[in-house]
Amino acid sequence: MFAALRGFGQQLVRAGLQLLLVVALVFGLSACGGTPSGLSGSYVDDTVSVAKSLLSTIAPEDGQASSEQQQQARSLINEYISLYRPNSRVNGLASFTTMQTALNSLAAHYTNSNNRPLPDDLRARLEKELHKAELTVVRGS
Repeated sequence: MFAALRGFGQQLVRAGLQLLLVVALVFGLSACGGTPSGLSGSYVDDTVSVAKSLLSTIAPEDGQASSEQQQQARSLINEYISLYRPNSRVNGLASFTTMQTALNSLAAHYTNSNNRPLPDDLRARLEKELHKAELTVVRGS
């Protein structure tokens, strides 16, 4: 009788541990799905939102983005690129190529000329590329 109870107890413990492992994996993997910057995982929505955010960052009222705005922009650029560059379904699209060009240019400026405002020609090019990326992603390419 006691042997049967011990065997049943061991099976119950094993089943409980398996259930605990499954629950931990489900919660652990679901926590990896979200992005801290607020990117949704929808390529179209994220491209439009990143483009709008960066357009507002490169055109501040006082003429130069604050260091906090620059840091937020760099984080957003890194998050966007790390999410979509490895994705073969989007990294060949014209909208992604245009967006990546704009993001690389802005990131390079923030890295190399951190204390200087954006030159007017770079700002104009970024505005043009970000608007173009918005339009092409909404059209579906």
